[in-house]
Formats: sequence, structure tokens, C-alpha cells
Amino acid sequence: MELELKERDMEFQRVARQFAETEVLPRAAEIDQKGKFPSDIARRMAELKLFGIPFPREYGGAGATLMSYIVMLEELSKASASIGFLSSAGLITMFPIYYAGSKEQKERYLMPLCNGEKLGAFALTEPSAGSDPLSIETVAVREGAEYVLSGRKAFITNTAVADIYIVFAYTDRGEKRKGISAFIVEKGTKGFSFTDIKDMMGMRGCVVGGLEFRNCRVPVQNLLGAEGDGFRIGMATLDRDRIATSSIGVGIAQACLDVSKQYAKERKQFSQPIANFQAVQFMLADMSVEIEAARLLTYKAAYLADTGTRFTKEASMAKLYASEVAFRAAANAVQIHGGFGCTKECPAERYLRDARILSIAVGTSEIQRMVIARDELG
Repeated sequence: MELELKERDMEFQRVARQFAETEVLPRAAEIDQKGKFPSDIARRMAELKLFGIPFPREYGGAGATLMSYIVMLEELSKASASIGFLSSAGLITMFPIYYAGSKEQKERYLMPLCNGEKLGAFALTEPSAGSDPLSIETVAVREGAEYVLSGRKAFITNTAVADIYIVFAYTDRGEKRKGISAFIVEKGTKGFSFTDIKDMMGMRGCVVGGLEFRNCRVPVQNLLGAEGDGFRIGMATLDRDRIATSSIGVGIAQACLDVSKQYAKERKQFSQPIANFQAVQFMLADMSVEIEAARLLTYKAAYLADTGTRFTKEASMAKLYASEVAFRAAANAVQIHGGFGCTKECPAERYLRDARILSIAVGTSEIQRMVIARDELG
């Protein structure tokens, strides 16, 4: 495995860093406080072609790698984890279409998602189905040239702002894994509505809420792959999204270290900067070591994905470690900032709330440990 980024990777990194520092970071606190979707920033991301990085040029992407995408994502997430999460919501909508879609589906749906003309959402989680996707209750019944979808989804990122939704439903309840299918559903389809928009603790620039399907008729042409391919499509997508989530965690943790170093050099107690005290130095040192380890785990998982090597375990390892490192780094950042760290004026307070979500989203830390253990035990 090569430990150095390629020039193409660094090119995306530079573009994202400039955009993040000049346009996202100055708005980060406002985005968090208002809790509203930043549509203008999404439009700028489209202009900079940051949505379709790892997808082919023929479908509006950049023809680059997952590695290029995750180094871009880290830069966005350092400035605002909400914007990083917005980007990853795009990835997990585009990948199922690229992975299992027909040429016609790719031209009709993948292309506008890659170029940022439309936004997407990935709808697997339900009120009674989170860590256990096989317990979903949404069903799709074939009626002639259509499927009729009925059911509800919960905690879906981009709930009401997306245009294209990847929706998972049972087409054969008796088959369990082989009974779930995936569908492309467009906003505005009759019988499809939005419910229960959440007031989230962190990632507050993202719109998260529920979907409801009441006799929602979807053309047969919108089935992804064949009937029964849904579970396979969903798991392959989540593997990649876990790498993306890892990169978001690395971005948050790096932001924590950066603001903590600056504050520790400026804040004086006992007639000297608190950076002179060993207790603070040790917190900074631990943050630095863990961030580098999380970044390397993330890079390794992306490298394996790009080279066509099996990477399910490595994706879970990266996601588990990076999400927990982000939370520890944020807790240390609040501690270093002291009383100021407990106020809304301090970015560390936002980092702590954002980081807490990562150990739950895209599979909890407990689920990642189960995936890793299963692989180790064969």
C-alpha cells in the first residue's frame, strides 16, 4: 500500500481546502445555529464538481478514485461536519445506481446526481429497523408494469431536500436477505410524502427525518438490479459509506486538534500559556497520534476499495475507530477550552455534538465490532 497521496488526490484536496476555508468555515457556526439546509453551499459544491468525484466522466463524475473523494471529504468536514455529511448522503445515493443500475438508469439518475443538479437520499432505516436491516417492514408489490410501495422510513439524511431516493423494501418476505429489493423513487411521486423532520443534536445543517409510502406506484424500470438484489446493494453501499464516515470523523478530530493547539498557546494561567502544562500537552499528543492512526485506517480502506480488494472489515475498523477518536478529540478540545468550551461561542462545543452522531450513524460502534469479530472468526 502506498502511503503518499497521488497528485490527483492532492488536487481535489487543495480545491476542497480552499473552498472549505473561504466559504464553509465562515458559515459553519451559523449553519449549526440555524439548523437549516445550506442550499447555496450545495450549489457551490456542484459548481466545483465535488459531488461525483469517484464516478465515471460519462455519467457526470470526475473519473477519480474513492481516495480522492475521502481526502476532499476530510477538508469539508474540518470546516463543517454538516457539509461533510451532506456530501456522503450524495455518495450513498449515487453508488447503488452505479453499482446495480442499467445504462438508462445511470443516464437518467446518476448523471444529475454527479453534477449536483439533483440531490439524493438513501432510505433503508425505519422506525423499527436500524441496526437490523432485515427487520424492515416496507413492502413492494408488483402490479403489472408498476411496484406499489407501502411503509415508512426514519432518520433519512436529505429527507425533504433530495430529488432522488434509493428505497429498500421487501418483495418477498419469506426470503429474508434475498427478499429485499431496491428502487429509485423520485420526489413528487404520488403516495410519497415526508414526515417527522428531526431537530438534531449535531450535523444540524442536514435535513433528517422520515419518509412515508402509501400505495406509492413506482415503474418497474425503477427497480435496481433484479428482485432480491436489495440487501447486496445496500451492504455494498454501506461499506463505502463507512469509509466516508471515517473521513468525516478524521476531519472533525483534526479540527479539534487545530483549535486546541491555537487556544493552548494563547490562553494563560499561572502567568504562562496552558500549552506549557504537561496535562494539556499529553491531551494534544494523544489527539495527534489517534488522528493519524484513524486517517491511515481510512486511507487503507479506501485503497482496498479502489484496488478491488475485499474491504468490509477494514471499512468497519476505520469507521469504528475514527468515530470514537473524533468524540475523544472533541471531549479533550472542550476540556482544554475550559468554561469557554461549554459555550456556543466555542467551535469545540459544536465538534462534540457533531462527533457524537458518528458512532451511531451508518451502523453503530457495536455493529462495527460485530462485523470485525465475524470476519476474524471466519
